[in-house]
Amino acid sequence: MHFFHSSDLLQCLEQLNRVGIALSKERDTPKLLETILIAAKSLLNADGGTLYRLNEATQQLHFEVLRNDSLQLYMGGTTGTAIPFPPIPLYDETGQPKTGMVVTYAVLHDTTVVIDDAYADQNFDFSGTRRFDQKTGYRSRSFLTVPMKNHEDQIIGVFQLINALDPESGKVRTFSPADRQLAESLASQAAIALTNHHLISQLQILFEALIELINTAIDHKSPYTGAHCQRVPVLTMMIAEAARHSERGRLKDFHPTPDDLYELKIAGLLHDCGKIATPVHVVDKATKLETLFDRIHQVDTRFEVLKRDAEIDCLKAKLAAVERGDSAALPELEQRFHDRLAALNEAREHLRRCNTGGEFMSPEAQERVRQIAAYHWIGPEGQECDFLSEDEVANLCIAKGTLNPNERTVIEEHVALTMQMLKTLPWPKNLRGVPEYAGSHHEKLDGGGYHRGLCGPELTTQARIICLADVFEALTARDRPYKPGKPLSEVLNILGRMVRDQQLDPDLFDVFVRNGIWLDYARQYLQPEQMDAVDLNRIPGYTP
Repeated sequence: MHFFHSSDLLQCLEQLNRVGIALSKERDTPKLLETILIAAKSLLNADGGTLYRLNEATQQLHFEVLRNDSLQLYMGGTTGTAIPFPPIPLYDETGQPKTGMVVTYAVLHDTTVVIDDAYADQNFDFSGTRRFDQKTGYRSRSFLTVPMKNHEDQIIGVFQLINALDPESGKVRTFSPADRQLAESLASQAAIALTNHHLISQLQILFEALIELINTAIDHKSPYTGAHCQRVPVLTMMIAEAARHSERGRLKDFHPTPDDLYELKIAGLLHDCGKIATPVHVVDKATKLETLFDRIHQVDTRFEVLKRDAEIDCLKAKLAAVERGDSAALPELEQRFHDRLAALNEAREHLRRCNTGGEFMSPEAQERVRQIAAYHWIGPEGQECDFLSEDEVANLCIAKGTLNPNERTVIEEHVALTMQMLKTLPWPKNLRGVPEYAGSHHEKLDGGGYHRGLCGPELTTQARIICLADVFEALTARDRPYKPGKPLSEVLNILGRMVRDQQLDPDLFDVFVRNGIWLDYARQYLQPEQMDAVDLNRIPGYTP
């Protein structure tokens, strides 16, 4: 029988301690599972082994890692080779426990099972083992099967070691009571590591689900921003992946870790969370006169009143002409009436055109609005009023887009609110940059952005990446109420001019264009009519 000498025991304890430290540090699930089995084989000097995980929903044991040194057989884990065996059910079709196999018995009875010789054992079904041996020429003899239990005393998996080897002769021996104790100690450590990893993963999934919940709330509040919250982080990570492999300009020193990239991803997801408090009528303002409704319809009503008044004036003039026997004046009166109607229709169409936001509004168009505003009409209370109020004139004369200065201030406040909201959260160390990155996505290198007016040296590479992603997505988005999605050639020219004017990062834009990120993104999210021909040689701010 195999017992530990004091020196061997000390060595095993030291090895077990090292294994525990290694398991606690491992964050990749396949690697963690593989490490557990390799550690068990090494500690107990076993030739082979298999690790299974229990699926609580299906009550089946799934093969995760399989290793056999003699056969040079390595599957599952990080090997990239899938284990071809189906899951092992704990219960049959009638719901009865299947205790014929060692691994199912160990799980169902929550006990460690030691088999000295599988071929001589009469308690378990080793027919599968025999078939495996016949096929491979292997001889499976000693087995040690140990359940792994979490902190709630629930079994989450099981590992099975095969053929303990004598450290001196190399011959197969049986597993000793000391081996059993050591394996159970390792199983406890492994279960803790697996559980911790699972809990961290669950918390991460929950955390990201809560972010999705916020974005869904924004989406339901305004369909014009919800998709933006989903697309910007996708584009952010596409740019970040390309940037971290670049050796051009300042990006040659940009080497983010997986934690850094995850931090950037979360910042991208949360960059517009402040919009949850932005008034929906401002976010969704599709026309210049829109508040809770589009006030252009009120203006239309006033035009109808002026037309009515013009018709009444015409009829009165005609009646007066007939009464004084001046029938020759009737055609002129009729012509004046039609001229008046034509002028009113032209004025109404001009205001309708001006009510639609655009990239530019000429001073002549703005002056025409002021001229129309000088019309007078009789209001609901019988008083003569200016045709347009000062607020209506100011909104109709907005030079770019649909937002007036006050509304633009409200919109811009979402960035400050985003940072304010995110700074209140107790971020772990690896996510402490999220508020800064998310709250800087409208800054510009020349200091002309908002809400803090930061300039180049104050902007991190991560913040610059989100800035570029945010602008490109906004320009190409086809779901904005105030503009159609722009074609790629126009968008890249706008971005190039922003780079030339020192608003966007030139190195990131270089990677964005050179690596074809714009095209990869376009193929996923843009309409065919937006994907026009792009001449890279003509993009400002970019050198092919």
